[in-house]
Amino acid sequence: MQLVIERGELLKSLSHVTSVVERRTTIPILSNVLLQASGNALRFNATDLEREVIEQTSADVGQDGAITVPAHLLHDIVRKLPDGAQVQIMRDGEHERVTLSSGQSRFALQSLPAEDFPDLAAGEMSHEFSMAAHDLKRLIEKTRFAISTEETRYYLNGIYLHAAGGGEDGAKPTIRAVATDGHRLAHVELDQPEGALGMPGVIIPRKTVHELHRLLEDGGSEVRIGISATKIRFEIGAITLTSKLIDGTFPDYGRVIPQGNDKEMRVSNAEFISAVDRVSTIASERGRAVKLALASDKLTLSVNNPEGGSATEEIDVSYSSEPLEIGFNARYLLDIASQLESDQAIFRLADPGSPTMVQDSDDTSALYVLMPMRV
Repeated sequence: MQLVIERGELLKSLSHVTSVVERRTTIPILSNVLLQASGNALRFNATDLEREVIEQTSADVGQDGAITVPAHLLHDIVRKLPDGAQVQIMRDGEHERVTLSSGQSRFALQSLPAEDFPDLAAGEMSHEFSMAAHDLKRLIEKTRFAISTEETRYYLNGIYLHAAGGGEDGAKPTIRAVATDGHRLAHVELDQPEGALGMPGVIIPRKTVHELHRLLEDGGSEVRIGISATKIRFEIGAITLTSKLIDGTFPDYGRVIPQGNDKEMRVSNAEFISAVDRVSTIASERGRAVKLALASDKLTLSVNNPEGGSATEEIDVSYSSEPLEIGFNARYLLDIASQLESDQAIFRLADPGSPTMVQDSDDTSALYVLMPMRV
């Protein structure tokens, strides 16, 4: 194998694929990236056996071939080369080494055979459809904060993506993303893309969600999605991310979305975020409970920390129901409020022990549910 490639192109592709490579692994070849040169292209492949990222970029290939080299080491070397440098990569088949040279710099890296590199073949996809990259990114951004990190409930360690609506009730067909950790729930939907009808509900693992979000930051304008019973594949421009799915059953989240919350509070979202942030400064890290006391068009936020003191703040709201006091985890409140895009947040409440629903006044596609705390 012999090729020449521009340093910027090489670095960009390595940055995309090496993020799935574990720095410590008991299987040596999983620390490597597979390089395959043919025609006028260089193909990169990296995997941790749960996720696989493949990218192809143009290169001046003098001799076809394939080899694997330490991924993070290669990335660090290329990162330190000067901008605009031409990088030559050659395989020394006799000593199973790869030589990388650029200008006066020369590196010899240990390699492992390409044929030993694992193939996370996606197989046949039962459903394939396309989405605008910004739509997929929105689904992820508005739900990923609620993914559970509790490993015992592994089926909550991801985003549940599924088709909704379009049934006999006449509901509009949508594609819906849901995440919950048992304390809060995020529920976001968009118009259903063509080809997604009847797709199986799948749980996309937390690591894959974060990797996908990162790739969407500098990806193309459209994403091609393929889904099977065990895997999901995302094609973003020249990048393909394939991942295993979480093998479990996502709970019936519809049962925790309140239907009879008849008390409505409307509040400036920016004012609310600032007030919660200020009073929670004094809250203990362990509890971080903030009490919301609602009366006619007034909201009083208060924190009482026996070790640190107390804090209160009053803000104007739109509220005409009977007085209500309810407590919430401050960080959870801020996480949800930060997802809202319009100036006004709507809180629909029932009583101090029941879940509260939060929505954006200008956006009905997203809703959030928050369990109260005892204060």
